[in-house]
Amino acid sequence: MNVRIVLPLILLALTGCVSVGPDYIPPARQTPAAWSGLDGPASNATAPDLGSWWDNLDDQLLSEIVREALDANLDLRSAQARLKEARARRAVALAGFFPAVSASGSGSRSQSSRETGSGMTRELYSGSLDANWELDVFGGTRRGYEAAEADFESSEAGLHATQVSIAAEAALGYVEMRTLQERLRIARDNLASQTETLQLTQWRAQAGLVDSQDVAQARSNLEQTRSQIPALETSLAETRHSLEILLGKAPGAMRDRLDVEGGLPAVPERIAAGIPADTLRQRPDIRAAERTLAAETARVGVAEAARYPSFTISGSLGLEALTFKALGGGDAGTSSLLAGITVPIFEAGRLKSQVEIQDAVREQALISYEKAVLTALQEVENALVSLARSRERAQALGEAADAARSAADMARLRYGSGLIDFQSVLDTERSVRTIEDSLASARADGVLALIRLYKAMGGGWSAQAKPAPAVKDTP
Repeated sequence: MNVRIVLPLILLALTGCVSVGPDYIPPARQTPAAWSGLDGPASNATAPDLGSWWDNLDDQLLSEIVREALDANLDLRSAQARLKEARARRAVALAGFFPAVSASGSGSRSQSSRETGSGMTRELYSGSLDANWELDVFGGTRRGYEAAEADFESSEAGLHATQVSIAAEAALGYVEMRTLQERLRIARDNLASQTETLQLTQWRAQAGLVDSQDVAQARSNLEQTRSQIPALETSLAETRHSLEILLGKAPGAMRDRLDVEGGLPAVPERIAAGIPADTLRQRPDIRAAERTLAAETARVGVAEAARYPSFTISGSLGLEALTFKALGGGDAGTSSLLAGITVPIFEAGRLKSQVEIQDAVREQALISYEKAVLTALQEVENALVSLARSRERAQALGEAADAARSAADMARLRYGSGLIDFQSVLDTERSVRTIEDSLASARADGVLALIRLYKAMGGGWSAQAKPAPAVKDTP
């Protein structure tokens, strides 16, 4: 091939003047100026770095469990493997910009037949360095690398999203375990109190002050409370096992450590929730969705480039001789240079349909991104409302529990004095049991709501470690 033909093709490839397909433009997203559910402890103040939000709950065991989960969780290890895969795929895409160079060598020795030929022995030795390069005239390789780079960034954000999820799941499991421990303690305390009431009725029955009906009712009330304990113990064991699995350990491996007495984590008096735009920038799942959209947009260009001609250049430099020693001679050199072009002429609409398919995939990625933004806003709003209402409910139930306990104590004293019948004692004891159990659940709901708020705000990884996506926020 004449050098005057090959050089223009090389220069055209190097200039990179054409990249078919749409250029990626980050989508604008509509974000409210402030949260509508702000109330109680939450405020619009700028949220601090949420990379280790669990330390704000002032519970050493909780902090240890979350960190261990982030070190050992199997889902997190899987996300790390996906990131490793995406990094390798990006390297493969980058290799498409460069020529493929290979070396080869061969040696042969043959002897012809003396009956049909001369009977001579012939040797042939050769070695060559071969190169092949597909010129990226229409930007298909560049678009492929853009897609691979965006896939890598999406996988990286996916790893951060997994960290957010694992940290929250570990904290939620820990709080559920502590809640069941508290409910179990309340049930056992009520069982002890009702045992005293049963003894009181038995003494009064023995004294002939009441009939056996009071004893039977007291025993029934006690056994109803006793029946709750096995169910709570079962739920506690299941919750502990789930927490152990989350930490990558066998069920029962952490029983001694987790069964240590401890209350619920403390909820801070004031919580800085920031503004919606801050949350959207912090959330790694939104970044992952945005980077996936960028990758699918670039692949539209890859599909479009397949409809255009492709240009290749191949060349070879080598040595060829009849003896091995002669390979080093000045006359053994060989060379070749070839330029080729492939033009799609008739594909029955296949290549055009491939572009349409990829454009539809890009549109799906856009919809997924928009849904991720709305879901993030919803999760924060729900958590804010739940946090405020659970605090109000816990305060009301706390006052109700104090009043119910006082009423139960007074009812037992008055019953012992013969001033009221036993039904009043039963009613007050049942009220105490129900309200105290509800109070434990309400207090837990407040902590759970706070954890879900931190998760909804993207807490669990440091946003400072990675630049925020280039997405325009419009109020």
